[in-house]
Amino acid sequence: MVVGEVVADAEAVLELRAVQANGDLDDCLTYHHTPDHQRTYPDQHDYQLGA
Repeated sequence: MVVGEVVADAEAVLELRAVQANGDLDDCLTYHHTPDHQRTYPDQHDYQLGA
């Protein structure tokens, strides 16, 4: 593993911890998972994506 990759991974973990500490983790996961879900299931428009 290259040093730059380690730094990037550490920053990603810190960002997730900050989002969780702020109480926004569920909203963040829903925001990021919704496009994947819509791409995988394009015919489903009336759904509630849970985190």
